[in-house]
Amino acid sequence: MSDTNLTLLGLPTCDSCRKARKALEAAGHSVTFRNIRAEPLSEAEWQPLFAAVGDRLGNTKSTTYRGLSDWMKASEAEDQLRAHPALMKRPVIEGQGRITLGWDAATREVWGA
Repeated sequence: MSDTNLTLLGLPTCDSCRKARKALEAAGHSVTFRNIRAEPLSEAEWQPLFAAVGDRLGNTKSTTYRGLSDWMKASEAEDQLRAHPALMKRPVIEGQGRITLGWDAATREVWGA
């Protein structure tokens, strides 16, 4: 499953994103990294992510989430992520018509890394 073009959505300071990118490239994938803070996603780009993973896309254990106002915490996950992209659980990897979330053993198996 190597030699595929993948898009990795995340933050350059995220350890999981760095590990994922390095492992995917070592497995022969061509990885395009997108810093979601510097290049926010458009509405059209958010929709397939919400459709694929739903509320799991938001990381409610992050320091960013803990710093949200009570009003924002009570809002929909989609609204939280649009306003605060760093809340996204990372990395999100897109390619071959698939979307994976996080960097665990199951994700590594999907991408052959």
